[in-house]
Amino acid sequence: MSFLSRLMALMLALAPLAATAAPATPVEGQDYDLIAAPGPFAPLAGKIEVVELFGYTCPHCAHFEPLLEAWAAKQAGDVRLTRVPAVFGGYWDSYARAFYAAEQVGVLKRSHGDMFRALHEQRSLPVQNVSPQELASFYASYGVQPQRYIEALRSPEVDSKLESARSFAMRVRAPGTPALIVNGKYLVKGRTFEDAVRITDALIARERASAKRR
Repeated sequence: MSFLSRLMALMLALAPLAATAAPATPVEGQDYDLIAAPGPFAPLAGKIEVVELFGYTCPHCAHFEPLLEAWAAKQAGDVRLTRVPAVFGGYWDSYARAFYAAEQVGVLKRSHGDMFRALHEQRSLPVQNVSPQELASFYASYGVQPQRYIEALRSPEVDSKLESARSFAMRVRAPGTPALIVNGKYLVKGRTFEDAVRITDALIARERASAKRR
């Protein structure tokens, strides 16, 4: 076989791999919806913001969490994953408040995945009608004094964060959880969790290229 023939054979063999590696261009209406009133959840400060709108009590969010955590660990420094709890009323609000109280007392990073497991695997916390005392007992395992946690749970700072989360969810019109929003512009759609992550990667690449052109 001549050198040219070998080169052509190699190029043909590598073509499917190249096609797989290149992210497909996302299509509006199919892969994402444009947000009518765009705007990030928090100031971008040079970052590409990916918001996950989630609920601790949502089983789909629990299933998505390991994939999202693995995805986040691979992102470049210009990508910021921001988790925003859904404030839809009732028990959604109770666990959104729990999220922000955990952030306030400094244990959110350690406790986040464990909260999903407590609700959906161990069932050591009730989905509905969870009490401040039950939440305080859960977070006590991270070294938080129960009274300190309950004070955080009821604090004006947490009230304010809940209002911001509620306003954001209403503005982006997320149909449910989990939902991914890129730079406050794009509401990601996807047939599977893996598909949603693929689309998110493509939209991040779009925003990164747009920033370079400015």
